[in-house]
Amino acid sequence: MNNIKSTLAGMTLTELNQVDEFIATLKVAAGKAELSVGQPVWVVQKSKRSKGTIVKINKTRCIVEMNLSQYNVPMTMLEPR
Repeated sequence: MNNIKSTLAGMTLTELNQVDEFIATLKVAAGKAELSVGQPVWVVQKSKRSKGTIVKINKTRCIVEMNLSQYNVPMTMLEPR
């Protein structure tokens, strides 16, 4: 991990932006592998976690039912319960 941190510290802003985009892509791919329709999940926000259930999985977002309403939530904000 220290090797990665030192490598990142030596990169330019353009290179860091490319790494950021790559990491976001990896997060979506990892999220898709873990998530399925009907699965109970936590919707993680800055200051709270809410219970929900996945209704539909789209390309980068899921439709999640919470408190009798449905929301379009990015996969990066979902954690399996």
